Amino acid sequence: MAFYKFGKIACFAAMMLLSVPLVAGFFGAWHPALDSFAHFRVHLAVLMMLTALPLLFSSLRWQAIAALAFGAAALSTTSSALPLPGLGPVHAAFQPRAGDRPVYKMLQMNLRFNSTEPGKVLSLVGRTQPDVITLQEVSAKWTKSLEPLFARYPHRILCPYPNRIFGVAILSRRPFAEGSEPQCFGGGALAIAKVDFGGRTSDVAALHLGWPWPFEQSPQIGELSGDLATLGDNAILGGDFNATPWSAAVGRVAKAGDLTLMPAAGRTWLTFMLPDFMRFAGLTIDHVMAKGDVTVHSVTMGEAAGSDHRPLLVEFSFRDSATQPEDETQTVVLETPPAPRGS
Repeated sequence: MAFYKFGKIACFAAMMLLSVPLVAGFFGAWHPALDSFAHFRVHLAVLMMLTALPLLFSSLRWQAIAALAFGAAALSTTSSALPLPGLGPVHAAFQPRAGDRPVYKMLQMNLRFNSTEPGKVLSLVGRTQPDVITLQEVSAKWTKSLEPLFARYPHRILCPYPNRIFGVAILSRRPFAEGSEPQCFGGGALAIAKVDFGGRTSDVAALHLGWPWPFEQSPQIGELSGDLATLGDNAILGGDFNATPWSAAVGRVAKAGDLTLMPAAGRTWLTFMLPDFMRFAGLTIDHVMAKGDVTVHSVTMGEAAGSDHRPLLVEFSFRDSATQPEDETQTVVLETPPAPRGS
């Protein structure tokens, strides 16, 4: 009997303790410390519901029912962003293709600064043949490893981060718009290039945010807000946000750039300490955003390529048909990227 009483008290205490950060995460707009809890909303809700289950058979059953209801409600706020595990390849539902419009491909990926398998990334690019590539954690090591792609992707900008680890890059086999110059912002956290897609011009951006509070993410978003606001009328952005889709941090980026967040393709990050079948315990922190005439048709989570982040394969087009024939050589090749300059 004593053991039963102790177990009931322990479950109730755990249930209540887990509810505190779960509730706090819904007030992330008030302070970045609260937003940090939002990233673990799924984990906290599931754990709270598990601790509530044994209480259904005790005198605390009504408290348990309330906790289960709240947990389910919390999970429902993430359902549009997190596909359920075990349902096969994840394809987000987007606008259908128009038969008379060319479809372009973008590959978005955090390379993992110390990856020992660059060949997997090169193979992925070779198989998918993206028109543009947005990359994060482009370390000094990766700058060398990416060189085999430079002939196929002659239009590029690499933005080194001060620590030479967390830089971003954009590689494109489509020319940069004539008269434009790709730029680096935020000390290498953001790259923007104006790309000519067969006569239609769109800004392409690569973004890498730092970790949430108590780390640098929140002030970094503030510093980059002005740069994101310079994105043109048509834009597509790929990045490692280190933030979940429902967080205030992601909302701030979308607002700053007047961008629309695309539905998530799945849990893109999982620590190497866990096997892939436990991806349900990972985090959805790699995202795609777009605006203007850019119409995204799908975002698919690709296979592992040597990083703790899964790549995202994006298909998109423009609302109006191209007004000029597609020509990848109509502008001057940018053989040497301009020196990055911070904002």
